[in-house]
This record gives sequence, structure tokens and C-alpha cells, in this order.
Amino acid sequence: MTGAGPANPNRKRGSGMPAQQPEPRYLVIGRVLRPHGVRGELRLEIITGYPERVAQLKQLFVGPDHRRYAVEGARLHQGALLLKLQGCDDRTAAEALRNCLVEVAREEAVPLAEGEYYHFQLVGVQVITEAGEPLGEIVEVLDTPGANDVYVVHGPRGELLLPGIREVVRTLDLAQRQMVVHLLPGLLETTAEDNQPDGE
Repeated sequence: MTGAGPANPNRKRGSGMPAQQPEPRYLVIGRVLRPHGVRGELRLEIITGYPERVAQLKQLFVGPDHRRYAVEGARLHQGALLLKLQGCDDRTAAEALRNCLVEVAREEAVPLAEGEYYHFQLVGVQVITEAGEPLGEIVEVLDTPGANDVYVVHGPRGELLLPGIREVVRTLDLAQRQMVVHLLPGLLETTAEDNQPDGE
């Protein structure tokens, strides 16, 4: 249930008109790191902006075959999500799910608040400046823990990293697949290479 709005906010070939990406059937909310305890509880890496909402879900899908499990409980613990699934009742069963992705069916996801968006909705959105200069399209949304999202934009200026904050994102029109941004000083010099650790 990763989501991002302006505050934390494909083109049809030959037509010039933007096209909405097809919605995925499932949305990833976490990855099983390891068992927690001996009663089948799972410790998950959080891959959602709203881990506190997982407890409201009735069922989740686990692994590449999307096996369905009823949710018995979910709680946050030391930066991870502890999840109890029906039928996963001991450490052996939990161990069998290690490294599996945990997903929610798109239609069963908890609705986002007004002005919030799922990351997949932003991929392919065309980005322009307030002056109308095209910067390219969003190819990826980076989820930075404890901070704003970062939009990876590929276009005429190469690769740009734009923070998803109100000072930068002026408007977002999903119907038109367009985002208007205000470029703060230094943003055009920010590329993926600038963010690589020294020596890489």
C-alpha cells in the first residue's frame, strides 16, 4: 500500500496522448525476513507507507503462487512488521515462508486519503517545469524511510531525482499523466550518480 501525494507525493506512441498504466493485481506490503517466536508469527521488512493499516486487512497473498492466508493479527515492532497468518502456527511453517513477498489484492487495499497515490500510478507520468519545459517521465519512485519519496525522472537532461515535497511538486494530474514541478536550486545537478557511495 505504498502511496505518495504531492506532500509526500505511457504515452501512446505516435498520438502524443498519455496512457494510464494498467493496475497491478497485487500490491506488495512486505517481505518475510524470518520467523518471530515459535507460534508462527512472521517478521516482515516493511514495503508500504502504511504498515499500521495491515491489521485492518482480512487476507493477504504470500509467495510467487500468491497463496491466500487470512490475517489473524499485525503489529509494529522495532522497525519491522510482525504478522500472524491463519494456518501458519509454528516456527517450521513460518520458516517455509522466509524471503517470500507478502501482498494484498489491489481491490482489497485500504483506500488512500485524498491527495495520496500508489507508486505504480506515478510511473510513466510526464514531468514539466512551471515554465513548460519537459523534464521527462517518472520511471521509478524511491521510498526513503523516514523521509519524502524521491521521483526518478528520465528525459532530455538525463536522470533527475526530484523530492516528493510540496515545494517541488506543484500539481499532479493523473488523468492527464502530468506533474508540474518547481525546480529548487541544485535539483538539475542532482543525478543518481551523486547519490552513490564513494568508490562505486
